[in-house]
Amino acid sequence: VQLVESGGGSVQPGGSLRLSCAASSISLRYFAIAWFRQAPGKEREGVSCISYGGMRTYYPESLKGRFTISKDTTENTVYLQMDSLRPEDTATYYCARRSVRYQSCTSNPADYDRFGQGTLVTVSS
Repeated sequence: VQLVESGGGSVQPGGSLRLSCAASSISLRYFAIAWFRQAPGKEREGVSCISYGGMRTYYPESLKGRFTISKDTTENTVYLQMDSLRPEDTATYYCARRSVRYQSCTSNPADYDRFGQGTLVTVSS
């Protein structure tokens, strides 16, 4: 099972990006999927999570209204739409699979596996 992130890049403050997390070898429909990010010198932090059924989504208060997570089960892909980007959003973004089927989202990276290689997002003028 491999998760592959894509869609990162460089944008100006206020810009938008859509990240993709594509899975091979297993359907994402049975697992909650989360996005994490890690900036240089900082700990990995949770950005968003979508439940295995796709009906519940979670965001930290600081990101609500700017980031939107979604799941396309036909394409076996999870997306993260990021709007109104700020310089502090600069980081490498990773997606990961909840380790156990049908379990709820959490913000603890230790509850996830199959982290992808990450995609770099740089927000700068």
